[in-house]
Amino acid sequence: MRPVTRARRERFEKLAEVVAAPLHRYLVRRADGDIVDDVLSETMLVLWRRLDDVPGLRDGVPDPDDVLPWCYAVARGCLANARRAEGRRLRLLDRLTRERREPPREADHGELHAALDALGALDREVVRLWAWEGLTPRQIAEATGLTSNAVSVRLHRAKQRLAKRLGRKTSRAAGHERAEGRSGQ
Repeated sequence: MRPVTRARRERFEKLAEVVAAPLHRYLVRRADGDIVDDVLSETMLVLWRRLDDVPGLRDGVPDPDDVLPWCYAVARGCLANARRAEGRRLRLLDRLTRERREPPREADHGELHAALDALGALDREVVRLWAWEGLTPRQIAEATGLTSNAVSVRLHRAKQRLAKRLGRKTSRAAGHERAEGRSGQ
C-alpha cells in the first residue's frame, strides 16, 4: 500500500481534470445510462491505483493526447467487467426465478393467503419465518431486529387473527407441536 502523498494526490487531481469529461462522454456513448457513473467511478479508481503507470503523466498538466488513449483502455476494461457482472446477475436472477422455493399460491390455499395478506407486513413476515422457515422466536428476532419477546407476542396475536379469519375452533396451531415455537418452554 503506497502512502498518499500530497504530490500523488495533486498528480491524480490534474489527471482527473483532463480525463473525467472525455471518459464520461466515451462511456455515455457505449453503455446504458444507469451504469455510466459506476463504470466511470471504477475507472477513476483504477487510474488512482495505477497512477504511476499512466503514460505521459508528468509533474505539469497532463497532455490529453498522451494520457487519454491509456485511460480509454482502462475505461473499456471496466465497462467489459461491468457488462460481465450484469450478465452474471441476470443469469442468477433467471435461475432463481425458475427455482422459486416459496410455496405456490394454489386455489386450495387461497383462503390462507388471503388471511396472511390481511396481516401487517411485519406480522406476515414473522408468521412466514416461523411457519415456512421453521425459525424459533429467538431466530426470528435476529432476522427482523425485534426482541424475542416482541416476536413471541406478534406471533401469538397473528396466529389468533389467522385462526379467527380462517374460522378455526381448535386451540392447537396447525403444523407445529404444542411447545414448538415458544421460548423458554
